[in-house]
Amino acid sequence: PIGLPAMFQAIVLADEMSARALSAYFMENEETGALSSSANELPDGGWSAEILFLEEPDPAMLAAAAEAALGAAVSFDVSPLPDLDWVAKSLEGLAPVFADRFAVFGSHDRERIPVNALGIEIEAAQAFGTGHHATTWGCLMMLARLLKQRRYDNPLDLGCGSGVLAIALAKWQHRPVLASDIDPLAVRIAAENARLNGVGGDVEVITAKGFDHHRFTIAAPFDLVVANILARPLMALAPRFVRSLESGADVVLSGLRSEDVMRVRAAYVNQGLAYISRIERDGWATMHLRAERRG
Repeated sequence: PIGLPAMFQAIVLADEMSARALSAYFMENEETGALSSSANELPDGGWSAEILFLEEPDPAMLAAAAEAALGAAVSFDVSPLPDLDWVAKSLEGLAPVFADRFAVFGSHDRERIPVNALGIEIEAAQAFGTGHHATTWGCLMMLARLLKQRRYDNPLDLGCGSGVLAIALAKWQHRPVLASDIDPLAVRIAAENARLNGVGGDVEVITAKGFDHHRFTIAAPFDLVVANILARPLMALAPRFVRSLESGADVVLSGLRSEDVMRVRAAYVNQGLAYISRIERDGWATMHLRAERRG
């Protein structure tokens, strides 16, 4: 098992608009060091923004983030999380996620998965990506849509997190998948999850920032790339991203707030991709684009 470091939680009580704005800011700005963020409605009708960190956050950084997101100061309540496997604890209350043929579940739900589903078991761990977030669900739904139409010989899961999407591709096609993440711990967990799901031999996981790894030079061009990251890094990666594609390749982009869609779409269309469709859920979007066929 993988040891889990201590976590810190920063909570702000606010109105709905402010809570959502703070959550989106921490989600989109990697320099804050936030692992995850969420806006939550409280029983009394109020709202809170909750942000998780691996280390105790710097008060100056929190103040600057609030000023950038809201134009005003707010009071953060920062506290360490209890010394327990909090990810496993949270998963105990999560039901399996169904997306077309895919079913993402924890070990506690193993017996609840239909025999005809493509089950993806994700153990609680430091890497995020249990399938419960709207972006992961959207990617699974979009992949199912595409996989019913064609087979992919050379797919890539860029920013793989816990490996859910790479595992989904390998389970559906029984073909090799390359997966990458900037975080070595996520890479380790994704590889363990692939083995747990019986596709360890089909999923190769590497540590890489964007496309900065010699393995991409060897493996490209790809006929499918799925990237569930965030709007800002996706836009920055667009030129290098598109150069890695073969003619007619499909691209699935997620980690996008609904309001991010047009600017991310423009970044990729300006690089020569054609916009095809998108799936939206809970204010998050998953987009499908395609490299136009040449010759």
